[in-house]
Amino acid sequence: MQDWEQMPFFLAVARTGSLRSAAEHLGATHATVRRHVEALEVAYSVQLFRRTRRGLTLTAAGETLLPEAEEAELLLTRARNGLQGLDRETSGKIQISVDPMTGHFLLAPVFAEFCRIYPQVDLEISLTFEIEAISKLETDIAIRHAAEITDDVVARKLQALPIGIYASRDYIEAKMARAGKKGQGLDYIGYGPVPELMDWIERSPFPKANIRHQVMDPEMHLHLARAGAGMSFLPTWCAQVFPELQRLPGSTLDESRKTWVVFHEDLRRIKRVRVFIDFLTQSLIAMGRSAR
Repeated sequence: MQDWEQMPFFLAVARTGSLRSAAEHLGATHATVRRHVEALEVAYSVQLFRRTRRGLTLTAAGETLLPEAEEAELLLTRARNGLQGLDRETSGKIQISVDPMTGHFLLAPVFAEFCRIYPQVDLEISLTFEIEAISKLETDIAIRHAAEITDDVVARKLQALPIGIYASRDYIEAKMARAGKKGQGLDYIGYGPVPELMDWIERSPFPKANIRHQVMDPEMHLHLARAGAGMSFLPTWCAQVFPELQRLPGSTLDESRKTWVVFHEDLRRIKRVRVFIDFLTQSLIAMGRSAR
């Protein structure tokens, strides 16, 4: 009903005795308060306030409405507190957006352990390379890999994301000894004309290596490298999960990227979200320690 929107303005004027004081109390403008009170009077076809030397006082109609409005306010407050109380409990659903490779091979065990410890929380996991908008409520939490997060969201750095040149141990043993000084005789698994990756190749120890294939999916790069199809740029955690991978001798790591968890400011107050983010952070820190 339209009058639910007007009631806080009516109550503020009734309690403070003026439009200006009511506006200060509500954090609104004088004109906004007046407009809502007048809209309520039109809706009920009565005058609710009269102007006196002491300010605005309630008419008989206003006096009749006041206790009803206060009772409605109390019911809404109780309902709001009840819902907030539910959010303070570690229960409910969390929507998570993460890229498929990180989700499948790094975070699936973390998610499973979280669900075991917190059985009242359900995870709705979206595996996508698209950036789902936090501000548009497309997801509650997004896990992203970037140098910095510039969106209008809360961002917590989970860990560094060093990226190196990896291939299978068999590939390195078979190819490395016969390779030229700048990588002649070696093969990169290509992504296509991606400027950032072409720059990485140019600055790598193997700028003359052959670029073969065009594979846009990072997870397929991982599997092709594991199977001996060539070299690829992969996060260092891939070698922890798949020990058949090895970083190319003489290569260095690009450490410009980090893994972030991002979420909307409003979710700070929701316990299940805070607990999940803390658990995710601690789990990744533990993984990093065990890899040393």
